[in-house]
Amino acid sequence: MVTTAATFSAWLAQAQVGEATLTADQRATLQAAFHFRTNCGDDYYSNRLLGHFLLHCGSGLPVAHIARLVGVSRPTASRQQGLSSKEAVQAAHHRMAGRPTGKLLPRYAGPVAQFLLTHPQASRYDVLDFLEATWDVRVSTVALHHFLKKYGLDRATRQAAAAPAPGRIEVVEAVPAGHPVPRPAPPFSWPTRSTPAPSC
Repeated sequence: MVTTAATFSAWLAQAQVGEATLTADQRATLQAAFHFRTNCGDDYYSNRLLGHFLLHCGSGLPVAHIARLVGVSRPTASRQQGLSSKEAVQAAHHRMAGRPTGKLLPRYAGPVAQFLLTHPQASRYDVLDFLEATWDVRVSTVALHHFLKKYGLDRATRQAAAAPAPGRIEVVEAVPAGHPVPRPAPPFSWPTRSTPAPSC
């Protein structure tokens, strides 16, 4: 855990952010962020909320600077940059919930598949919330990833299944009454007679 610096200048210095290089807007944003840290502390939740704000407020600060200011690694800050506010809160909740306390059973695959079918834009954190609300089971995102992949419910497999496969048979419209039915294309029909002579 990063120790809260006593002064604004010390906070910037410990994160290797040059105070003289900041614009007026960046300085005002970081002063507000420092007051937030002073009032709320530097616990995991406070750092996560502050980091999410700084990554998305349009301050123009490099991600590496923000990472050092809130005490996370550069790759971690980059991953957090891609999360929505809802996902950031869900990720913090699941992180603080600890290690997996339940096992993902095969019988969960059906309800999870139905949930994903009715919520196609659901994130992995939405699925974790569904599991906890339905079966009071808390698992890690890694365990969820393996479970979804095992049963073909991961996003990549679902997208591949939804895409039209080459050579897939197309459904044709019904032929109106009184019109001849068209012959199916090979290999379901033969261009010539397949028997040398009538069978009777």
